[in-house]
Amino acid sequence: MLKGIPKLLSPELLKVLCEMGHGDRIVIADGNFPAESVGKDGIVIRMDGHGTCEVLEAVLQLFPLDTYVEQPFKLMQVMEGDPVETPIWEKYKDVIKRFDERGERVMGEVERFEFYEQARTAYAVIATGEEALYANIMLQKGVVTM
Repeated sequence: MLKGIPKLLSPELLKVLCEMGHGDRIVIADGNFPAESVGKDGIVIRMDGHGTCEVLEAVLQLFPLDTYVEQPFKLMQVMEGDPVETPIWEKYKDVIKRFDERGERVMGEVERFEFYEQARTAYAVIATGEEALYANIMLQKGVVTM
């Protein structure tokens, strides 16, 4: 055990977060995301018993967002005509405000199929059991400063 590390973060995920460098991206995927097929050329970490908000909060305790890009926090955009509501995005805004002084300005949207393409080149995909729709997040890592 280690002090100060969120208990939710497994040794495997801690290793991945540590290995990632500036500009690398990680996906926190909801339960409907095709994590195994999209992440087949990278690393897939299973966290099926957890939701995206709790994983996001744990990751952001250790993971700085990139300050060299305007929106290092990307959401999968709702498909035009899809009558889905995304109340979980409001929860994401609350979380991000606690970990990045830029607040919700760091958040952007990526068209669904473009999100899948970008996710294929992510360093890792965290597959959660999140039931909310369009709850997928892609984070771009920044520089760790002391």
